Amino acid sequence: MGLDIRHSQFTPADYRCFGERLERNLERLREVLAVPGFGEGPGSLGAELELYIVDQEGRPALLNAELQAEARDPQLTLELNRYNLEYNLSPVAIAGDPLRALEREILAKLQSLRSLAAGHGARIVPIGILPTLQLADFGPACLTGKTRFTALVEQLIARRGSQFRVDLNGRHPLRVEMDDVTLEGANTSFQVHYRVPPRQFADTFNSIQAVTPLALAIAGNSPTLFGHSLWQETRIPLFKQSIDTRLPDRYHWHEPARVNVGQGWVRREAFELFVEAVRLYQPLLPVCAEDPADRELAAMPPQLPELQLHQSTVWLWNRPVYDAACGGHLRIEMRALPAGPTAADMVANAAFLIGMAEGLRPAINTWLPALPFNFAEHNFYRAAQYGLEARLVWPRDRQCACEERTAAAIIADMLPVARRGLLAIGIDEASVAHYLGIIERRLANGQTGARWQLAQLEQSGAGARPDAGGLHALLEAYLVHSAGNNPVSEWSL
Repeated sequence: MGLDIRHSQFTPADYRCFGERLERNLERLREVLAVPGFGEGPGSLGAELELYIVDQEGRPALLNAELQAEARDPQLTLELNRYNLEYNLSPVAIAGDPLRALEREILAKLQSLRSLAAGHGARIVPIGILPTLQLADFGPACLTGKTRFTALVEQLIARRGSQFRVDLNGRHPLRVEMDDVTLEGANTSFQVHYRVPPRQFADTFNSIQAVTPLALAIAGNSPTLFGHSLWQETRIPLFKQSIDTRLPDRYHWHEPARVNVGQGWVRREAFELFVEAVRLYQPLLPVCAEDPADRELAAMPPQLPELQLHQSTVWLWNRPVYDAACGGHLRIEMRALPAGPTAADMVANAAFLIGMAEGLRPAINTWLPALPFNFAEHNFYRAAQYGLEARLVWPRDRQCACEERTAAAIIADMLPVARRGLLAIGIDEASVAHYLGIIERRLANGQTGARWQLAQLEQSGAGARPDAGGLHALLEAYLVHSAGNNPVSEWSL
């Protein structure tokens, strides 16, 4: 879904051709999903880790192309801004001990990349939003030189027709206007991919949608931007607003935001979500596959290149993925978790999210009537805003009315559900205990990455916005702790 393209200017004929190809891709996907046994097989777990590059002063270093070239690692890819990179980590079979395998690979990749960065006087930071960012770090000069990124920026600007506005509330509210979408590059995440059989897709996807707010509440690691203390997970509203092409008009309808939680619970199958993305969103990158014989569509499984390209420009926080690899399969991409603070923390967050979803899945259809989708969406944004203190609407047995509870209280109740879910899909019991133990300790002392960062800043002046020196000191302390891979719940101030 991150493949590059060759040109950035498009004609009406390009859009017509692409629209026709999308329809053929959808029809082919419908046929493939109806084939008995398609997508069955052992589950797998994978991830994408986005990273910052900073210099010795903690400022963004525009070195992503240089580091990628030196690494010669096909798993390392460029991101929108020149100070960001992404590792596409190896998928691992879900049975056994995939969590420790994932953590080991993250540590190995980070060590290798840090060694390369050191040769340029730079360092690597896994963090949701870099605290030392300044407004001058955005704009055309920071954009990575790939045609895909140039085209995407141009298309989003063309649809907006005016400046992109970011309006974030919090302890130090922030309002910013940008002429382009490079502010989106402030967000770095740990995106988890989970392969599921098509027959279980709807229930698994709905379960993941329901429990994502809980994982987000305890995983927060993005509390500031430009020195403003904002949401526990500021990435969530920042990503949505920084590329929002819609012009507000309270008296007219407008298309849904391209960054969103979704339009409702999945009713029957994954195909609904692919059709929804085509029907609701105008293509941004109308680039058709070059093969006139459509061999991609005739193959089994087919590649569906136009549908995959279109899906990559609709940024659902939980997104369906069709992949022709490994005989063809479906995955759920969980995009809400932040990068960092450590490899151990990121894997624990993923384990908790998947475990809760799998533990809840067998009962999801009797459970969902007590949680309308708009309440689940409410939970998502409140969890991002307030973290463990968020008050969420959550079902209870035999309820007669909706009620709110704190995210922390709900998470405590869901830990046994997560344990049951991880064991049910075949993950080693010792691994389950280890990673859920990280979540338990974080919950017990209330110290997420976001809370640790805010507490660190509090030491430099109660209530006041930190200066550049305070933000630099925060980053230096964060780098030391993060490199040690000791979970954030154990970090001292």
